[in-house]
Amino acid sequence: MLNFTPILRHYFTHRAKQVEATYSDVEKLQRRQLSWLLSRGAKTLYGQSHSFDTLRSYDDYAHRVPTAPYPTLRPLIMRMVNGEKSILWPGRCTNFAQSSGTSDGKSKYIPVTPDSFSSNHYRGGSDVVSFYLRAYPDSRIFSGKAFILGGSFANELDIPKGVCVGDLSANLIDHINPAANLVRIPSKQVALMADWTRKLPALIESSLHQDVTNISGVPSWFLTVLKGVIERAGATTIHDVWPHLEVFFHGGIAFGPYREQYRHITDPSRMRYLETYNASEGIYAVQNDHTDPAMLLLLDEGVFYEFVPIDQAGEEYPEALPAWQVEQGKVYALLITAPNGLWRFPIGDTVRIESVNPLKITIAGRTRHYINAFGEEVMVYNTDRALIAASQATGAQPLNYTAAPVFAGDHSRGRHQWIIEFSQAPADLAQFAQELDKALQNENSDYQAKRTGNIFLDPLEVIPAPAGTFDRWLASTGKLGGQRKVPRLSNDRTLIDSILQFL
Repeated sequence: MLNFTPILRHYFTHRAKQVEATYSDVEKLQRRQLSWLLSRGAKTLYGQSHSFDTLRSYDDYAHRVPTAPYPTLRPLIMRMVNGEKSILWPGRCTNFAQSSGTSDGKSKYIPVTPDSFSSNHYRGGSDVVSFYLRAYPDSRIFSGKAFILGGSFANELDIPKGVCVGDLSANLIDHINPAANLVRIPSKQVALMADWTRKLPALIESSLHQDVTNISGVPSWFLTVLKGVIERAGATTIHDVWPHLEVFFHGGIAFGPYREQYRHITDPSRMRYLETYNASEGIYAVQNDHTDPAMLLLLDEGVFYEFVPIDQAGEEYPEALPAWQVEQGKVYALLITAPNGLWRFPIGDTVRIESVNPLKITIAGRTRHYINAFGEEVMVYNTDRALIAASQATGAQPLNYTAAPVFAGDHSRGRHQWIIEFSQAPADLAQFAQELDKALQNENSDYQAKRTGNIFLDPLEVIPAPAGTFDRWLASTGKLGGQRKVPRLSNDRTLIDSILQFL
């Protein structure tokens, strides 16, 4: 394939230079975004009910429009799914990103409107390439193919005809500019396959003999695919298969736990990494400097940001700060207003302000305990319900528990590890673990997807703890009594390793 990088470089690096020239004026860019959003939103049912046409400033917006978590918006979003127009955003929306992470249902549906496709998702993806080419003048990224790993659409019987519900990546691949298909793999047919037991071999075969220069996706998913390609080719590293591979554009989950695994399967001297802050609701930030792990907040791509002090997260009218008033070093819960019809929407993430000019962030965590080490976004209400179901199925009586991820090794997949203290232990611990795993899949569609066919995640592991373990551990930390509790879920192993060491 010819190297088109020199031809396309000017187009992409021009955008990177524009960002450098304009992003110092955070207030101007963000006020412009809010003005545009409110002018469009005024034409909707939601905008009319909140008198958007009378709002004249950010202060008006912050004091007169409440935050809107997903349970508040669900009835309106379901009206959009069923075909009603101009509910949260003008016109009809036929695309929805399916995600877990809400307490009022197994899945949540995030609207992906035509405006969010164009002004946020695709523009943000283009910016990723812009910043990369600006940072690496020697890149030959357009001399080969981009391997974009995506999910699939859901097969839900109650979804109206003509409406597409599935992973955000499936929606993006399905709507991508046809010209992009000339430089990306796999084919749309393979990319959108739902059955991962068939999809994984198809991904391996379709990429095995391609000249791949860049890969994009979630680290945990791609690790499985790359190991499969290496094994199929009888190679040692992925660079033995794709000698011109130069960069991994990654996001969705933290890359840190996977960095060593990628070092083992690549030639580290030839591999580059660039992180993105990409969620079902939108793309918000990009690592624009390879020497700095912080990500540049995307200020002119359809999203208006608000930052809520942690102690006010979840409040209807918090004392939120706009992007031009945040303080360096502080951690905030993030609210977004975006062209998918999410108004003052708490996405559940906390971010740390690393610099204010330019405005750069790192992801600090979630506003609640969770496990999202593999893109599964398991919440406490998921595990509580799953534990009840497993107990009912086996006659066990659990007293206390905590769970955390076990990350993949060279010859093993990742899994969840539980420590459970029982008042009545199950007669068969293996059966209990199976029931718990099955129940968690029923409670959380993202965990179910990662567990399908044992491709990305192994079955969860249950370690029984002797009676009184958690109380003794809390006492050893000086935190026993009052409202002190063992966190149910952790996204790293700090807590669970401490308890295992105590055992």
